[in-house]
Amino acid sequence: MRADVFFAPSLMNPADVNSRVVAVVDVLRASTSIAVALANGARAVIPLASSEEVANRGKSLGRSAVRLAGERKSQPIPGFDFGNSPAEFTREAVEGKTVLMSTTNGTAAILSVQGAKDIIVASYVNFSAALGMLRTALRAGTDVAIVCAGQDRQFSLEDAACAGLFLQHITAKHTKTEVNDAAQAAMVLNKKYGTNLKRLFKASSHGQTLAAAGFEADLAACAELNAYGVLPVYQDRQITKVAAERSR
Repeated sequence: MRADVFFAPSLMNPADVNSRVVAVVDVLRASTSIAVALANGARAVIPLASSEEVANRGKSLGRSAVRLAGERKSQPIPGFDFGNSPAEFTREAVEGKTVLMSTTNGTAAILSVQGAKDIIVASYVNFSAALGMLRTALRAGTDVAIVCAGQDRQFSLEDAACAGLFLQHITAKHTKTEVNDAAQAAMVLNKKYGTNLKRLFKASSHGQTLAAAGFEADLAACAELNAYGVLPVYQDRQITKVAAERSR
């Protein structure tokens, strides 16, 4: 079986994810915010390519039933209910609502992996739930892939290190799993940073950008390892939370 890593959607071909279970990782911040929203009772999160699509879909679905979320260059989109800060997706704000979301990196990465057998959204905050799904796939004979959202179509340190943590646990249990060079590099990064996420985010350019923009609280929220036992699955153009037993 194979478990491969792709450091950005631009570095993969459709065949690389076809018929695989794929985990999309955008640690800072979309993967984290999606997990928080679903944990706090959002009905679904719908990833969209542009802010215009979010606004138009909001009108068609009925404004009272949805919440609009998104950012560009880290900043909230004017007129939307939320930006991309995990703390915004409280139970009071999202319970029973559908969140329409467009972000610079994360939602684009999710939309890029069509053709996968299953697509999950993974990060440090829901690490164990996502790991369980990947292990289940390998036990069933299905190859897996971890696709890093990256930053502005480029490599991002935090996504790669998170992918490395997944690969470390996968290869420790499934010792005959074959991996690509990016997976090996990701595991080297994980050995350097491990779960010292404060150090990781301080070293990453994306983490530095968010800190400089005043989003230090977001970095703390994204560093809460296994804070949420949710498994977000993208299916039928929306992300919903599945039963916990599926991730085991």
